Amino acid sequence: ALRLKDRYGGRITVLCMGPPQAEAALRKALSFGADDAILLTDRAFAGADTLATSYALAAAIARIREDMPVDLVFAGKQTIDGDTAQVGPGIATRLGLQLLTYVSAVGEVDPENRRIIVQRRAEGGVQVLETALPCLITVLEGLNEMRFATMADMFRAARHPLTVWDREAAGIEDITKIGLKGSPTVVSKVFAPRPRTTRAELIEAQSGQPNDLADTLLAKLFTKHPQLGRQIVRRSS
Repeated sequence: ALRLKDRYGGRITVLCMGPPQAEAALRKALSFGADDAILLTDRAFAGADTLATSYALAAAIARIREDMPVDLVFAGKQTIDGDTAQVGPGIATRLGLQLLTYVSAVGEVDPENRRIIVQRRAEGGVQVLETALPCLITVLEGLNEMRFATMADMFRAARHPLTVWDREAAGIEDITKIGLKGSPTVVSKVFAPRPRTTRAELIEAQSGQPNDLADTLLAKLFTKHPQLGRQIVRRSS
């Protein structure tokens, strides 16, 4: 976003939904060069799943669009806690924005014709895509190198006024679509599965030939799982 601003101009607004402690992350973004920061915080947002989160953030972006045009929205590919990659696409769907996901590089932006070209990581390669603005893109880690903030930048960010919106300030009237009330899914438990321990067995044949090794392996499999041998006999017959 900062590089695009350097090249084409514009204004960068950083938006975050979270508890009051999220102010630290917003001020860090301000120290890097963002122009404005908005913290979307309200107890009514607590317990939101991806559906309710995308609803609240989309409402806040729509509120921003009342004061200024929003041409490009950057979002991360996924959060490090939920790891669902659903919020960005949900925002784009609600706002009617073009959507590009898994973006690894931003190429050219044509402000006059309102077009953008990006590189998108795909299975087995990279896609070069072009779409119209306004657009929301979800970016991969390593899209570019983070800028360093000087002490002067940090002091400026610390003094910069921070906009704080609750539910009403963001223009959200229907409380049944936010927080727990607006969340059809609930995370009941998060855990890492226990590692399974298995015993490996080295299969050897006296001759060391592949055919003999295969025969030895099949013999052991049929001994341990007799039903496999019966299935093979039926299919061959």
